Amino acid sequence: GRGFAFRRKQKIERQYKKFLKKGRRVDSQHVDKFTETYPEHLKHLYLAEEEMLKKRRRARDDSVLSEEKLNKAVDLVLEMVKCHYTLLPRDGDENKAKIFILHKSISKRKSAITEGKFKKKTANQKAKEEYEKIKAEHARKKEEAEKRRQQREEAQRLYKQKKMEAYKVLSKKTKRGQPNLNLQVEFLLQKIQQNT
Repeated sequence: GRGFAFRRKQKIERQYKKFLKKGRRVDSQHVDKFTETYPEHLKHLYLAEEEMLKKRRRARDDSVLSEEKLNKAVDLVLEMVKCHYTLLPRDGDENKAKIFILHKSISKRKSAITEGKFKKKTANQKAKEEYEKIKAEHARKKEEAEKRRQQREEAQRLYKQKKMEAYKVLSKKTKRGQPNLNLQVEFLLQKIQQNT
């Protein structure tokens, strides 16, 4: 039936849901204090960036931002920066230079983000690579063991062949059943000559 473990599981689930609700409440109540102090001519940029940060915060709770959403947000900020840049007078204003630098840094950040997306590996890819490395290592070790086994078998075969030849020569008998000393002496002579 439904024992203590089931009740404990339900209690933990309730606590977890309560914790998630608290986190959402804190995020929704979070308001920047400096909203009104933005310079009037740059206010729309700050607001766009704030909106992008809110979206990012929301997405972090739900799931990882998709590349398309990120590109849209960056494009939105880029368009705003370009609009602001074109509206500024061309009299060498200091703000104009700042906006141009901001535009450059955002475009660099966008390319870095897209490159980072491709460079960063997921846990699954890392696990696959680790598995492939281990598999290759096992295959290499297996191959080496197979080579060693073949060499050992070849050495044993040669050793047995030599032993058999020696046995045949040394076990030959004369017609009367006596060991053939002439063959034995010749065999020993050959052995001595091979060693020297």
